[in-house]
Amino acid sequence: MVLLSGLPAEYAGRYGVNPPLRYGNSSPVPEAVLVDAVCNSADASPGCLFCCVPGEHTDGHTFAEEALANGAVALLVERPLPVDAPQIVSTNVRRDMGRLASIIHGEPSQKLKMIGVTGTNGKSTTTWIIRHILHSMGLRVGLLGTIVYNDGVNEVDAERTTPESCDVQRMLGRMVENGCDACVMETSSHGLALGRMEGCSFDSAVFTNLSEEHLDYHGTLEEYFETKSTLFSGCMKQDWTGGANCDDSYGRLLMGRFPRNLSSYGIDCDSDARLRAGEIDCSLEGTDFTVSLAGLPETVRTFLPLPGLFNVYNALAALSAILPFCHDARGAILSLKSMVQVPGRMERISFENGIKCVIDFAHTPVALKNVLTELRRLCRGRVISVFGHGGERFQPNRFSLGRFAAALSDSIIVTMDNPRNEPPEQIAAQIVEGVKSSGRDVRLRTILDRKAAVYSAMDSAERGDVVVISGKGPEKTLRIGSLSIDYSDYNAVRSWSIERGVRML
Repeated sequence: MVLLSGLPAEYAGRYGVNPPLRYGNSSPVPEAVLVDAVCNSADASPGCLFCCVPGEHTDGHTFAEEALANGAVALLVERPLPVDAPQIVSTNVRRDMGRLASIIHGEPSQKLKMIGVTGTNGKSTTTWIIRHILHSMGLRVGLLGTIVYNDGVNEVDAERTTPESCDVQRMLGRMVENGCDACVMETSSHGLALGRMEGCSFDSAVFTNLSEEHLDYHGTLEEYFETKSTLFSGCMKQDWTGGANCDDSYGRLLMGRFPRNLSSYGIDCDSDARLRAGEIDCSLEGTDFTVSLAGLPETVRTFLPLPGLFNVYNALAALSAILPFCHDARGAILSLKSMVQVPGRMERISFENGIKCVIDFAHTPVALKNVLTELRRLCRGRVISVFGHGGERFQPNRFSLGRFAAALSDSIIVTMDNPRNEPPEQIAAQIVEGVKSSGRDVRLRTILDRKAAVYSAMDSAERGDVVVISGKGPEKTLRIGSLSIDYSDYNAVRSWSIERGVRML
């Protein structure tokens, strides 16, 4: 909490803004204690600052009176409003919202060991591995990411990868109150571009990889990378450290920009890599491998109960993020053995009839290729793939998704995946074009009802087969038009198991 009258001055002292924030049409400023900051008028409550964010579709300034009626005691605005309330006038509400929220909540990121993870693929699994390692060190850890928000005590399903900056600061404040030592956070490109990291300062950050995603928003892969790189250039504490994937060209580019801060990790990269994995032996149950670390006299053999070579990369990414401030590197590496499955991330389910199902969030061509490549290699029977593509997303990916699936699957069912306001049959047709372009003889069906598609795939599977259901991971709704319909891939598989009388192991 903070005194309203001192907020602009405290902000100017902390961030050195020019011109500084100033009050609007309320003089003298009435004294009040600010206890929160919000950007949704429905969330306004007594003692809060309401931030009038100008959005793409709505302008927060139009909801100021509603927020005041709900208890807001002051406004953050870009133009003075004709209302009887203190108004802090800013040139950029989105930027200042996070910074002011940080001050209101006592600058929580300064009190936590903050670890950020960015990249296209692997962010969620990497954050979960980091949290697991830190837990094994006896630390209490908060988590903000695509799957859940956890403040060290309470956990809720995530609405988006990176919440609005005022929400981030509130949750960080709760982590401090709950006795957390650290916070691990996924930092999405949208979150970085829209200023949701404002007010955050990170001790460590890791870059996983980069491939085509969100180009409908960023325009080019280069611009997408530049947005990702702002985590390292604008959100870090003074003596920060981190890691970058040296097997990824953009990871190497990033290391060239921050050679004093970033350490390299990888499998195929040159011998100068600080952290390397070798002697890799993968199975559907997990991966056995060795880790060599500069400074350790010998390699350490460990096991990760998550299948797939890309999960070895995720483990290396996690280690690169925490080893600079870890006093027991060997113990951290060995702690991977007790890692639990990450919901919707290569999540495997075995059945008594000898078939397996894997649920994964893979929704980009590279992610789907990685998942299917690993399962193709590890599967004794057929690979049966069920997937679609989100509506109002980068359309060229649909052709590529189909082409990769055709190259690596024996049977494909194209289905629905959050079509939003696009016709699902149109999305499916674009995927089918990619499948047919491969020229490979693969069984192909289109079943738009996603639950029916899952049932059909599971019904067709035999002992030794793997059914891969990708694109939605742990999501619990389908977004069709303006509707959000209850649905999860895991629940669909579980209901199939019950109805067919095939026991899950």
